Amino acid sequence: MAPDSKKQQKLRSPICSVLGHVDHGKSSILDAIRGTSIISREPGGITQAIGASIIPFSTIQKICGRLLEGLKLTFTIPGLLFIDTPGHAAFTSLRKRGGSLADIAVVVIDLNEGFRPQTIESITLLKQCKTPFVIAANKIDLIPSWRKQTATGLLAGLNGQMPDVVTKVETKMYEIVGQLHEKFGLPSDRFDRISDFTQTIAIVPCSAKTQEGIPELIMVLAGLAQKYLENNLQMDVDATAKGTILEVKEEKGLGKTMDVILYDGSLHVGDTIVVGHVGTPVVAKVRALFEPAPLAEMRDKKSKFLSVKEVRAATGVKISAPGTEDVIAGMPVWGCGTPSAEKVEKVKASIQKDIEAAVMETDEEGIVVKADSLGSLEAIQKILAEIGIPIRKAAIGDINRKDVMDAESNFDKDPLLAVVLGFNVQTSEEIKKHTPTDKVKILCNEVIYRLIEEYELWKKEYTKSLEEKELDMLTRPAKIEIMRGYIFRQNNPAVFGCAVLGGKLKPNDAVMTKDGKEVGMVKGLQKDNENVKQAGKNAQVAVSVDGLTIGRQANEGDVLYTALSEDQFQKLKALKKHLSEDEKEVIKEIAEIRRRQNPVWGV
Repeated sequence: MAPDSKKQQKLRSPICSVLGHVDHGKSSILDAIRGTSIISREPGGITQAIGASIIPFSTIQKICGRLLEGLKLTFTIPGLLFIDTPGHAAFTSLRKRGGSLADIAVVVIDLNEGFRPQTIESITLLKQCKTPFVIAANKIDLIPSWRKQTATGLLAGLNGQMPDVVTKVETKMYEIVGQLHEKFGLPSDRFDRISDFTQTIAIVPCSAKTQEGIPELIMVLAGLAQKYLENNLQMDVDATAKGTILEVKEEKGLGKTMDVILYDGSLHVGDTIVVGHVGTPVVAKVRALFEPAPLAEMRDKKSKFLSVKEVRAATGVKISAPGTEDVIAGMPVWGCGTPSAEKVEKVKASIQKDIEAAVMETDEEGIVVKADSLGSLEAIQKILAEIGIPIRKAAIGDINRKDVMDAESNFDKDPLLAVVLGFNVQTSEEIKKHTPTDKVKILCNEVIYRLIEEYELWKKEYTKSLEEKELDMLTRPAKIEIMRGYIFRQNNPAVFGCAVLGGKLKPNDAVMTKDGKEVGMVKGLQKDNENVKQAGKNAQVAVSVDGLTIGRQANEGDVLYTALSEDQFQKLKALKKHLSEDEKEVIKEIAEIRRRQNPVWGV
């Protein structure tokens, strides 16, 4: 079972991210994994790297015990590297060319709550990046009447529960199975019931609080990594370093530093590195490399650091390098080996090409997208491309005046594209104080799919308002009856009382008889001696009609219709969803009248 020493040098630890909805226990699961490793009392049981916790294979063996033997695998992975910052924001920031930096992920779901918005977001991102993942069905201890089982594995602990508790766990777990299938088309099952892990997502019921199921979760991750990811983990430890910035921090006595997850090669003090930048990639020399002091917690601001001369993938490291003060999270960091001018330029060009694949600006019609990191920008672009939303400009950073003006340039051709979408960013102070135009819609959210949902909803509402405005400009279908005993004037103009039988009558509408003969135009409408702009179904109003003579073209009790032109009919047909049911009935009658004279009218 012990790793082969020759292969171990060629394999790096798989990088694992923990994602899930807020309050479902992402940090607790991470703490439980780290805690289990520390409790194992194994010398060197856990290595605290910058931004990551590395659990060596020897510790995994001790935690999982006989569970690993059941997998019947020869393990060669040196361990598991867990990114310390949980959540989808860190996941999207940590990217490399071709996809996510994470080799595998844990999606934490509260067994009692099931799917929540950020659960959907997390799985959407993982699917998009083709990152394999395991479901940690957390908070099993909160199932009513659950009893913690001591000194037994998860499955024995489940079997030792009361029958109704087992039923509750099964019901809750299969609700997750159903949601994975319904929302993503992904088959899933409890980990011990799966024969082919390439086809089925593993669900591990667990409790971060009691640590039940945590050894099983680590076992599944180690097994999946060994069996299916071995080829992806091959690396040359002597190759030039490749990593991604997790965070840029101000450290007392050190100034601005970069926390970097190194996924390939090795890095030394004095090495020349090239760091991605919104403008041109930055070339710098590594002044110092730092790792946390033993047992120092990465997120504790009082952590002390140890200076080291060299680091090897996969690990997390704090880099101090003059000239990198303005770089941002998610940018690539590559070593240059022997730093000849030619080599440096080659690496710069490669990184620039990588960034330009995500950061773009064109003269074509499309929305403006801003995000907090390169990985986030790529993620949102992919989702927008999948649903057919064109992009004019994609960039990193807060939304500024130029972004708004770029979006406004779409307004005349397509106002639905006069939009700026911001993911995990804010609007600049200048925009907050004074928006340069009211023609642009700015939408910001920290959840990608929520941002897309907001945009789609706004589009729907805006389209509806545009169509309703267009509808207001058109003659509406209307059917009226000349009321008996209410002829106030026979002509010039004819003034009479009418009952609206259907549709909407408005001033300036042409009217016709039921034979299709146009007889005049509505001059005005009055209700209780007050002018009104329109009259709907069942209304009784006084109407004045130019061109009509009562007793000649029409009489008391006759029915008149609005005389729609063929062009008006076609436009109303296109906006049919905004018409009332009675308007739809009247427009049918008008079409029938017109088609008696011209069978292809309005077709």
